[in-house]
Amino acid sequence: MSEPKKTKKPSRQQVFTLLVQIGRKDGDGLPDKATGAALMCFASGIDEAEAVRETVAILKQADTNPLDVTGYGTLEEREAEGQDIDAEERELMQRALEENSVIVAQMTPFFD
Repeated sequence: MSEPKKTKKPSRQQVFTLLVQIGRKDGDGLPDKATGAALMCFASGIDEAEAVRETVAILKQADTNPLDVTGYGTLEEREAEGQDIDAEERELMQRALEENSVIVAQMTPFFD
């Protein structure tokens, strides 16, 4: 008798687009005169709440000071809203999904 094939359960992971505002903290790597920054992140998670928790935890480990997170949904949700998502963004989202990770796609420092 042959053993039954184990079918790989489809992943429930999705990738969420998050905008994280960070404040200053010693060793945060921001430019000297910056007052903080906005980070555009792609984060995988079962749901947006998990993606936010993982992103905040990773950013804290990286010696940053996350203050606020705004979620912009999944790729499908963003497309349904009519947003244009370029190939580079799609590649980063796919990488976040494959690696089950958080990817900081863009960092914009704030100055007074």
